[in-house]
Amino acid sequence: MTRTLQIILYPISLFYGLAMQIRNILFNFHILPSIKFNKPVISVGNLTYGGTGKTPHIEYLIRLLHPPLFLATLSRGYGRKSNGFILASKRSNVKYIGDEPMQFLKKFEGIKVAVDESRRRGIESLLQKHPDLDVILLDDAFQHRYVKPGLSILLTDYHKLYAEDYVLPSGTLREFRHGASRADIIIVTKTPKIFSPITRRRILEDLRPTPHQRVYFSFIKYGDPVGGFEGTGLEFPRKVTNILLFTGIANDYPLSEHLSRLCSELVVMKFADHHPYSIHDIEEITLKYNNLPTQKKIIITTEKDMMRLKTPVLSTKLKNLPLFFLPMEVDFHGTDKENFDNEIRKYVKKNQRNN
Repeated sequence: MTRTLQIILYPISLFYGLAMQIRNILFNFHILPSIKFNKPVISVGNLTYGGTGKTPHIEYLIRLLHPPLFLATLSRGYGRKSNGFILASKRSNVKYIGDEPMQFLKKFEGIKVAVDESRRRGIESLLQKHPDLDVILLDDAFQHRYVKPGLSILLTDYHKLYAEDYVLPSGTLREFRHGASRADIIIVTKTPKIFSPITRRRILEDLRPTPHQRVYFSFIKYGDPVGGFEGTGLEFPRKVTNILLFTGIANDYPLSEHLSRLCSELVVMKFADHHPYSIHDIEEITLKYNNLPTQKKIIITTEKDMMRLKTPVLSTKLKNLPLFFLPMEVDFHGTDKENFDNEIRKYVKKNQRNN
């Protein structure tokens, strides 16, 4: 977006930001009700629309706590073709619960995965069905203030800190920057693997956390490419000249940067965030792949996108292509990992003891 357009849209941003501020004031003064549950509830969210890395950070928390704890995730289920509370099962599909919950369900055994546009109703339904839950993780719930989490984690992208952003539509913020003061923990995501103390200090100066807030810095770790469909015997080639990357996520720049180091030429096809793939999309991807001028070529997408591609119709079209997805996890710099892990465990243990 150009600076001129930002200026033109700024009055609309002020109006939108003020509307959100009034809403927050109503919650702050208990005019609108906010309930706190008698269970450890951890919220992971952001101030911006998408792209800060909520899914891998939720997965980090799952790996940290489960096992031994009995854990549930609760998401809105963005893009699903259903409504209300749904507790996922082996029969669930991406259209029914959404791509991110589907990813949690496929990757982690022994946890409960639920969706509900109302986080309050979702938690109540979860606890009614499973009163022995030890902890509930709320995905993308920073603005869902009808629930007051016991621990609120706010994510901000290293390449676009909320302190340098503006409210919609002149920027990508869902509310004014000072809404960040509600967070207990701030995580700066997608930082470089080599991260200097000088850069850390500069970011802390930009964010200006309040005395009660702790700030941690995370980075992305990519795993080896995995064949998109089981049973095809597909193996990642030892040498690749061209990679066709297609994604339906908000920000694909870290992945593009990583893949560009694995090939001579990276070709990118970008779809909208949570894009529901169609036969036409697959035909376009296939045509683009076939037109790459080499035999040493593959197709890569994200793990989240694969959740939306595993339908009977799309799978039939894709199984003959060398399609891989790239697993990703997050980790923390230096002592941040130990300190963050200890803080999460301490919160959960304390609130379990008090129940």
